[in-house]
Amino acid sequence: MSNETPGASGGFSHGLSTDTSAYIRKRDTSSEHGQTRDLTYPPLPPALVVPVYDNHAHLEIADGENPMHYREHLDRASAVGVKGVVQVGGDLETSRWSAEVAAHEPRLLAAVAIHPNEAPNYDRAGTLDDAIAEIAELATRPRVRAVGETGLDFFRTGDEGRNAQYRSFEAHIEIAKQNDIALQIHDRDAHDAVIRTLKRVGAPQRVIFHCFSGDADMARECAENGWFMSFSGNVTFKNAHALREALEVAPRALLLVETDTPFLTPTPLRGRPNSPYLIPYTLRAMAAHLDTDVSMLAAQISSNTENIYGRWDDEPVTSPTPDPAESS
Repeated sequence: MSNETPGASGGFSHGLSTDTSAYIRKRDTSSEHGQTRDLTYPPLPPALVVPVYDNHAHLEIADGENPMHYREHLDRASAVGVKGVVQVGGDLETSRWSAEVAAHEPRLLAAVAIHPNEAPNYDRAGTLDDAIAEIAELATRPRVRAVGETGLDFFRTGDEGRNAQYRSFEAHIEIAKQNDIALQIHDRDAHDAVIRTLKRVGAPQRVIFHCFSGDADMARECAENGWFMSFSGNVTFKNAHALREALEVAPRALLLVETDTPFLTPTPLRGRPNSPYLIPYTLRAMAAHLDTDVSMLAAQISSNTENIYGRWDDEPVTSPTPDPAESS
């Protein structure tokens, strides 16, 4: 989830929506950074000529004055050249939802995990080991192609919760390796600790720093280790100079793009609800900063994404359980 927003345990209303089960959380829509938000979804941007994928989204979280069914998010994304989305969990409820929806929706693959800000909550309840065991089971399911988002967050969790974060992170690394799937990392104010942990435990073959938040030096460190860097809408923000410097030094073969829907809506739409169909804003901003052709960058990022997760049609779309969006 966003480096600017509450973790999975804060800022949302939990439980099924009153009018649809196409999402299971609702974002606090009152304000952002003390400012009243525009709660309308933006119009579609011009379509990309060469399609890409959204590496990280939370379609289970409703936002805006007229929340969209996840299929509407995907329909809009398809219309502008976003051909697939990685739907990411952050606790047991959202990980189950992600795995179930991806099982029958051909435009989605799933990532499952206990978010680092959630790990201490499970630990205090005495259920962290059980939660990790269920994530390990979910990671074996068809169309679950990543463990994430996991990692370390020293901004929202204090010293008292760090042991649980480390224990959870290390267990998630092992789950990714056991299943030979990717690891999507949430890293906030913990760059050095995350890197040390990956090296000490042994990183999976495919590691992605979701919503990359490091500087150029960290980008070089990631490049040396073959770790992917996924840039979100915050790379377009006016004050994001360090992010753009990191983008400059990141090898093109290690670049990804994401929305972190519904968070981190790119400039000039910052604060409004985000959606995978807004990827073109971030991609075009990245291409402009790199002084490269948008279609060439899209082709590279699309290839990178398939190298990590495989193709979206590698496994058949079959669901052992009812579509959670149709079950109530």
